[in-house]
Amino acid sequence: MKAIVHTGPRAIEIREREQAVPDADEVLVRVHSAGLCGSDAHAYKYEDGYEWIPIPRTMGHEYSGEVVDVGDDVTDFAVGDHVVEEPIHDCGSCFQCKNGQPNVCQNFEITGMHNDGAYTEYTTVRPRDLHLIPDDVALGHASITEPLSIATRAVFDQSSVTPGDTVLVEGPGPIGVLVAAVADSMGATVLVSGLGKDTGYRLPLVEELGIETIDVEATDLSDVVDERTDGVGFDAVFDTTGHSSGIEMAVDHVRKGGKIVVVGLPGSPSEVFMTPVVRGEVDVNTSYGSTWRNFEQAIRLLAAGAIDADVIIDRSFSVDDPTAAFEAFLESETCKPVFSFADR
Repeated sequence: MKAIVHTGPRAIEIREREQAVPDADEVLVRVHSAGLCGSDAHAYKYEDGYEWIPIPRTMGHEYSGEVVDVGDDVTDFAVGDHVVEEPIHDCGSCFQCKNGQPNVCQNFEITGMHNDGAYTEYTTVRPRDLHLIPDDVALGHASITEPLSIATRAVFDQSSVTPGDTVLVEGPGPIGVLVAAVADSMGATVLVSGLGKDTGYRLPLVEELGIETIDVEATDLSDVVDERTDGVGFDAVFDTTGHSSGIEMAVDHVRKGGKIVVVGLPGSPSEVFMTPVVRGEVDVNTSYGSTWRNFEQAIRLLAAGAIDADVIIDRSFSVDDPTAAFEAFLESETCKPVFSFADR
């Protein structure tokens, strides 16, 4: 079977691998669609914080597929089931897991990083890591369940956004777009900020979802804040930029008594002047990964048609030339590339 294999910094190859065979406690999944996200791009560059990944490594952790074989001990799933994997595997026994916080497990493993992933035609998975996809959700759409679950956690669990709230989402990358879409589905008034490089693809995509945008390199965000919030500031700001400046900008534009949720992973230290944060009693929170419940919330949003997956997903990149997708992603020329393995 063909696999997209990471072989070094900015180096990936298409290789032939032996087809996976499920153990007695595993299922075999035929991969239908597999997405590319920010962490995949960081791993592709093999930058600091990702150099621990053993290579060569079959990449990919966001995917949907169909169960085509089950081990003798499996009773939860059957051949023909449509599924997605929860790719951050918790240990179940550390303090965080026992305390109901498996998304920050001390001993977690990530599919496609700690072990081979889903950029391939077939993969084996433990049933405990799978979610069933209902018939009314297309497998192609289900491929964004994992990043959507991260957005549902950020909005539903880690913020206090309610219908009518004013929300700023910093960064129109995959998670930013999905956070904005989830907040919008709740009835919040959402604005997504980006840079000049985002005006070619990512900000227009957000606008196609019916959500307003701003290029902060061309327009002063402070003027827009005054106009949209009567000078009060946003009720909630989600920083999905993955840059140290994101939290600093969030502090400038959240209202007193408002909330900041940091979802992106800044790659460098941030210098935040805390006095206005404390005097304004601004709640600064973080959101990492997702839980079983967040996956189920994401699946229900897709089933309800609350998230326009067709607009978000970019199927223009081929499995046979994955480098093009990674490079386009890094240049902000796409947002959510999804490789299709269905027709192979």
